[in-house]
Amino acid sequence: MAILNLTRANIAALPAVEGLWWDDRLPRFGYRQRKPDADGKCHASFLIGYRFGNEQKKYKLGDASAINADQARKLALVALGKIAAGIDPQAEKEAARVEAAKVTVAQAVEQYLAVKAGEVRPASLRTMRLYLTGSTYFQNLHRKPIDSVTGADIQPRLDRISNEVSAASAGQARAALNGFFMWSLRRGLCNENPVLKTEEPKAEAESTRALSSDELRQVWTACHDSDYGRIVRLLILTGCRREEIGGLRWSEFNDLDAGIVTIPGERTKNHKPLTLPLPAMAMEIIRSIPQRDGIDHLFGAQGGGFKTWGYSKTALLAVTGAMEPWRLHDLRHTLSTGMHEIGIEPHVVEAVVNHISGHKGGVAGKYNHAQYRAQMSQALIRWADHVRALVTGTSEKVVALRHAVNG
Repeated sequence: MAILNLTRANIAALPAVEGLWWDDRLPRFGYRQRKPDADGKCHASFLIGYRFGNEQKKYKLGDASAINADQARKLALVALGKIAAGIDPQAEKEAARVEAAKVTVAQAVEQYLAVKAGEVRPASLRTMRLYLTGSTYFQNLHRKPIDSVTGADIQPRLDRISNEVSAASAGQARAALNGFFMWSLRRGLCNENPVLKTEEPKAEAESTRALSSDELRQVWTACHDSDYGRIVRLLILTGCRREEIGGLRWSEFNDLDAGIVTIPGERTKNHKPLTLPLPAMAMEIIRSIPQRDGIDHLFGAQGGGFKTWGYSKTALLAVTGAMEPWRLHDLRHTLSTGMHEIGIEPHVVEAVVNHISGHKGGVAGKYNHAQYRAQMSQALIRWADHVRALVTGTSEKVVALRHAVNG
């Protein structure tokens, strides 16, 4: 058995012959050269030799072309430490190789959506894609092998969606994930459907609360000059849903100077794009946001849209704690209620909040293709003036909002 002080210099001085040398300082740490090739070069690697159970084994640490003796010695110490703790590094490496070869959730989702593209309507496919690939929902599962996902992986996400978005959204997200796992189970990609081991989100009564004038003033005043503060003020001024504003992109502004933005159907509940002529008060907020090189999103520390809804809402509630419980979605009810009370026509209010009902529902909607852009612009200007009067204390110009809407 050849013994050598395995240093870079000593290894470089070895002849180009086949052989195995063990280190004279670290027992079981070795260097092996294979038979020289046609050019006289030897393929070499570092290894450790060890006994695990009743079996004598060798474990390759790495090729000598990729790591040097000092690096290999450190790896050997780690591997020998695992053996002393009862862990076989060779078996661990093989298990990792097998795990890496498994189909991940992301890969299976891609296959699933490709199949469903030929089976369902485009609107249904967009909904599936939103829940299965959207950052708000199950992205934390994407890198996991599909057959290793458990109910314990899914349940915290459902709870978070319920708390930060709504129980209804959590229920829809769970249904989409259940459909995906049932499909995967039938194709042998997993051995069980982990969604069945989660709780179905409890349905909640739809909020019909509109903030009073005083409450709206409190919320506006509590908003700081931050991403979340700007988003909340824009929600007050536009009546949009939070993802519609939190995911805004500069490229969605058809005309930044004119204040015209189009929110794509991927971010609207009815999957219909919404074009809004923003009032000056909203554009003051938009123009206060610095544009960042290479980042299209207005909000989010690293781009990609705003994400920290729960943490930010908690901070805002701490300031407005004296108010009755409220949600961001209540700001949408507040705009709709307030617009009606200052005399804006119902069909224009529906256009602003992107509802397809009433004048656009049923048979009427087949014949009425009006966009009401001019009326929407005037409505949003009037509402912004109303809000400005509220928050600046010029109450004599304000038509009072109802303190609550019940039913």
